[in-house]
Amino acid sequence: MARAQEAISGIWIPLVTPFLDGRVDCASLERLVGHYVEQRVSGLLPLGTTGESPTLDDDEAELVVERTLAAADGRVPVYVGIGGNATRKVVRQVERMARHRFDGILSVCPYYNRPGQDGLVAHFRQVASATDRPMLVYNVPHRTSVNLGNDALLSLAEVPNIVGVKDSTGVPAQSLDFLARRPPGFAVLAGEDAHFLAMLAHGADGGVLASAHVATSSFVAVAARMAANDHAGARAIWSGLSAGVGLLFREANPMPVKHCLWRQGLIASPECRLPLTRISDNLARALDGWMDTMPRSPAHG
Repeated sequence: MARAQEAISGIWIPLVTPFLDGRVDCASLERLVGHYVEQRVSGLLPLGTTGESPTLDDDEAELVVERTLAAADGRVPVYVGIGGNATRKVVRQVERMARHRFDGILSVCPYYNRPGQDGLVAHFRQVASATDRPMLVYNVPHRTSVNLGNDALLSLAEVPNIVGVKDSTGVPAQSLDFLARRPPGFAVLAGEDAHFLAMLAHGADGGVLASAHVATSSFVAVAARMAANDHAGARAIWSGLSAGVGLLFREANPMPVKHCLWRQGLIASPECRLPLTRISDNLARALDGWMDTMPRSPAHG
């Protein structure tokens, strides 16, 4: 591993993969990494679903990891998205990526084949056994059509290197129940962007948030104020963010995020890979208007 295990908290960016004329745009990727390090994010996460990882060839995925690590240069931890719906293939991906000095793994629940709770537990146990690096489980029923239950997640928390969850269930009762029952030291990161402030208020450690690509310093400020028990200050910042979060998910992620990053000059093109295309003109106008209202560098204190 690149470093000793650290507490997993704060704002993590599930990095988009910039494309230019059909190829991975390494210059834009490195510019993004430098930007987010300067914005004081807690960590970076390439090859998540926001990074359009299913559309990447194996050599492109390796390139994204190499360039992300080189640009981060040890300044923030980097977890790599490695997941799928065939356990043996995921294990082989973990083994293939082992030569890279990233800090941990985010692994999504198997999608489409809709395994039961026993199958989900067996899947994650086998993936975790293929590495000594820390692993976050990613539960996102809206995308996978399967919901990892709290009892199953608690059993996975007993695996030494399964250290947390990205909770994108969108089910507040389930999330709050797990926050109340989780073992000490097991990280809960909000993944349902609209629920971020509420999750922090109930004890979540941070968030892995696609929307934090935009107005990043404001998201960092919300997390910092909540950690300092300044709930009123956090709510004041969140009031300006919440409308934008809704806009960023009005059409398929990461198309709206890439539009915003392109307009800000952080990536050279808003290009996605098919079957994703580009956002509608109406949404583009709405996002441009929202970005004009956001402060550039709000205070973090």
